[in-house]
Amino acid sequence: MAQTAPRTLLREEGRRVYAAAFRRRQGRRHPVVATLMALPLAVLLLLVFDGWETVATQASSVGEMLGR
Repeated sequence: MAQTAPRTLLREEGRRVYAAAFRRRQGRRHPVVATLMALPLAVLLLLVFDGWETVATQASSVGEMLGR
C-alpha cells in the first residue's frame, strides 16, 4: 500500500504533460496560415496527377460555391 501514492502522483503528472502537449487551441486559424499548411499538399497532388486544367476547374468550382 505504501508504494501506490508515488505511482499515482507520477501517473497524474504524466496525464498533465500529455494533455498539455496534445491540447488543441481554441479559435480560428488565420487564412494565410491555413493556406501555407495546405499549399505543399496541393503542389504535390498537382505534380503527381499532372492536372493544371483540373486544378483550375476545381478552384473555380470552389470559388463559385463560396460565392466569390
